[in-house]
Parts: sequence; C-alpha cells; structure tokens
Amino acid sequence: MTDRDHGAAVEAWRTQRYANLRREIGWLTLAGLDWLQPGANRIGTAPDAEIVLPSGPPHAGTLTLAGGVVRAVGTPDGLSIAGERVSGLPLVNDQEGKPTMLELGALRLCLIERGGQMAVRTWDTQAAARHEFEGIDHWAFDPAWRLEARFEATPGRTIRVPDVLGTDEDDESPGDVVFELDGVTHRLQALPGGDSGELWLVFGDATNGHETYGGGRFLYTGAPDANGRVTVDFNRAYNPPCVFSRFATCPLPWPANRLQFRVEAGERNWDRH
Repeated sequence: MTDRDHGAAVEAWRTQRYANLRREIGWLTLAGLDWLQPGANRIGTAPDAEIVLPSGPPHAGTLTLAGGVVRAVGTPDGLSIAGERVSGLPLVNDQEGKPTMLELGALRLCLIERGGQMAVRTWDTQAAARHEFEGIDHWAFDPAWRLEARFEATPGRTIRVPDVLGTDEDDESPGDVVFELDGVTHRLQALPGGDSGELWLVFGDATNGHETYGGGRFLYTGAPDANGRVTVDFNRAYNPPCVFSRFATCPLPWPANRLQFRVEAGERNWDRH
C-alpha cells in the first residue's frame, strides 16, 4: 500500500466513524444509564420514579425484573414499539442478541447486562451534541505509525478487564499482538474483535491524561494471516465511548496494555460533555 492509498483509507475510515457517531442511536445521543432493582421499576420524568428520564410523561410505564427476565408495560402515552403500547413484553438485552428497542417520543431505551446486573440505557435522538458535532481533533496522518506485527495465540486464556464502573470482568483473550518500535519489542493483549478473527486492542500510552483521554484508546486490527502477521495502524486509534457520554460503560487498559511511550497518532481527546 502506498502512503497516498494508506492516507486515503484512514480518511475514509474517519468519515465513516463520524457518520456512526451522528446516528440516532450513538454515543453522542446516549442520555442515561439506570440500574434495575428486583421487582417493579417505574419509569418517567416524575421525581418519585425509580428511573427518571430526561423528557416524556411523568409516568411512562414499568420495567419489572423477576427471575432474570425484564418485562415492560407502558402507560397509554408511554413506552411503545412502532407506535404500539407494550404490555408485559419480555426484553432482550445486549448480551442475548439484538436488544429490544423501546420508544418514547424522541427517546429510545434498551436493556443491557453488565457483570450480572441489568440496566436501562437511554438515548435522546434530539441531543444537541449530535447536531453540533464537527469532528475530533487528531494527529496528522503518519505512515510510520502503521506497524507490522505478529500474533502470538494464547488458547484458553482469560484476563481481568477493568471498566469505568469500577468492576472487573474475566474476558477471553485470543493472544498477544507483538511489534517493534525504535528497536524495542512491545506487546498488547488482544480481545476478540469480530467474527472473522479481527482483534480489539484496548491500550494506554504516555499521552493519556494530556493530549488523549485518561482512560486510554481503542484500536481494531484485521485478522492475522496464515503466518500470524497482523497490521497495527495507530492512525486509527480512537476515543472510547466514555469520552462522549458519562453513561457509557467502557473497558480500561489493564497494566499489560499500558505502553510507556507516546503514541502520537489517531484521535486526541474530545471534551464536549
């Protein structure tokens, strides 16, 4: 790949990233995260509701958690799907498949599961950040930050991954991505990144807390080839969702994935919220 082709590919990736951020259901519109308690959880704008929404009627319905299942009941002007009021509907959470999306005016709500606990995630499709977003500051494209690496598989390995909620979870780690920079060998523990063998790198570096977000950045690679070769392009390093919303649940880099040098490539911090 020539430097010109490489630069064009990075710009195309960035254009698509910005389009994804501007979607109705995206990190710029995430407006709430509320943990469910066993039993009935009233939802609406009323201050006595267990889940207080940013807009809508005082009482929009109830989410009832029992036996590991959450069922939704909407008031006449409350929770609905495609204009039809929900009544006893069991909700699919994001760990089970495509989550059930509830509607309430400009709001969209769905169920997520983290660490064995259920929560409701709320989006405001009319959020100002969505319409005001003009991009993210980033370092100028530099082909030197596209590194050839090797993948060292670690079958059956699990690692403890911390998150911004203060919890740790055991996640599968298929192997290490090993690369050299200025004659020094570095490695990052990868997480699964896709159905075709892609890798997800959650990493920190010496720019964190200064030019970049203190909680590190993310980077995806393609699948390693038959010889274990994989490309790590730090020009595509990007901010985690927590940069855009305090209601996101981002993993953080663990000690093995904190690089001691400055990665002056990819996205810088974004402090709109």
